[in-house]
Amino acid sequence: MMISVIIPTLDESSTIARTLTRTVALGFDEIIVSDGGSTDPTIPMIQACCARIPAVRLVTAPAGRARQLNEGVKACRGDALLFLHADTELPPTARTAIESALENTRCVGGRFDVRFDHPSRWGVVISWFMNRRSRLTGIATGDQAIFVRREIFEQMGGFPDIPLMEDIAFSRRLKRRGATAALTDRVTTSFRRWEKNGPLRTILLMWTLRFLYWLGVNPTRLNRWYRAVR
Repeated sequence: MMISVIIPTLDESSTIARTLTRTVALGFDEIIVSDGGSTDPTIPMIQACCARIPAVRLVTAPAGRARQLNEGVKACRGDALLFLHADTELPPTARTAIESALENTRCVGGRFDVRFDHPSRWGVVISWFMNRRSRLTGIATGDQAIFVRREIFEQMGGFPDIPLMEDIAFSRRLKRRGATAALTDRVTTSFRRWEKNGPLRTILLMWTLRFLYWLGVNPTRLNRWYRAVR
C-alpha cells in the first residue's frame, strides 16, 4: 500500500522543518506540503527539504485548510491518505498502524489518539477528553491525524469547502462509509493554541463553536466569530 502524507501550511516556519524531518524518517512513500500563501520563511524551508529529499513535494493552493488538503490530494499518488497538521508529530509506529487498520477491508479510514507536547495537567485532561469523545462518537479532529482510503476520499468529494469545522464534517461523513479505526498510537501535537488564549477559554470557545455547528450555524459565520475572538 502506498501512503501519502498531506500537510497544509500557512506561516508555519516555527514547526515545519522539524515536522518534515520527523515524518520523512517514518518511511512514507511521499509527503505533499500544500501551502496557502505563507509570507514567513515557511516556503524556503519546504523548498530546501524538497531539494534534499525527492519524496517531499510542495504545492500551492488558496488559503483554507480544506482547499489546501484537497489540492494536496490532487498532487499525490497514494492508495491511502494521511492528513497531518504542521505542528503535529506522528508516532514511530504510524505507518504500520495505518497498514494494519486498513488490512480490514471494511475499514475506510481512521485517526490516532492525541497528546500534547506541553507536560501540564491541563494538557493531560484535554487530550483524555478529546480521545474519549472521539472514540464514543466516531468523530475526529485534524489534530488526530485523520487517514482514509483514497477511493473513499474521492467518492466523498474530498473535504467540504468550508472555512472551519472541515475535519468534523469530513469525519462525520466518513463514518457513514464504513468502519473507522480509533488507533491508540498517539500523535503529539502543539499546545500553543491553548497556551496563547488560556486552556479554559479555549475549551469554552471550541465547545461553543461545535455546539453552534451542530445546530446548523453556517461555518463561514462561525469562522468570522472565531477569528474575532481568537
